[in-house]
Amino acid sequence: MNTVHQPSAWASQPSSPWPPYLSIVTPHHTGLMPTGDDLSALILAVAAHEDRQAFAALFKHFAPRVKAYLMRLGSTEGLAEELAQETLVSVWRKAATYDPRHAGASTWIFTIARNLRVDHFRRKSHALVVEGDECDDEQMPDTAPEPDEQLSISQREYHVREAMKQLSPEQAHILRLSFFEEHPHAQIAQELGIPLGTVKSRVRLAVTHLRRLLGALEP
Repeated sequence: MNTVHQPSAWASQPSSPWPPYLSIVTPHHTGLMPTGDDLSALILAVAAHEDRQAFAALFKHFAPRVKAYLMRLGSTEGLAEELAQETLVSVWRKAATYDPRHAGASTWIFTIARNLRVDHFRRKSHALVVEGDECDDEQMPDTAPEPDEQLSISQREYHVREAMKQLSPEQAHILRLSFFEEHPHAQIAQELGIPLGTVKSRVRLAVTHLRRLLGALEP
């Protein structure tokens, strides 16, 4: 039986609560930076033993870095934090699929994060233009999208951004709150100081207007 060697000094972190919905903060530099082999060993420990101390160490190291990476890609802070946590939960669930011969720990984890972001915006852009779409919130692609698919997603995101620029400031703002920041309608009503029925009406009108604009932009 192969023995999984854990980096003993670095992995000796206090056990984290479970599920691991922890506060994501700026990385704290202690001078004890894990190597790539350390990080791979931690993933393998999670895969082999469901080692929660190893997972806590992975979470502490990667969660703030994944969040910062997603924000650099243009995600809001709230969405970046949500996707970062989803990424680390996926690491726990899919650790057994990790093969250090094919990818380093950082490459593997940041690929999961990027795929989750792509999937999030794919669902959001479809929700804006197709009524009745059902989305699986737990969906996480096993592999990165094919190049043609990635290009199609990027083009669609571009068209949505361009169409949003043509909306009135009021319509663009309410769509961002509803679809991209995922605020419930009741919360939007409270934030804007308007009745709930008005929020629903404005969102419906904004979506209708956006569909017309997208129809003109997309071939």
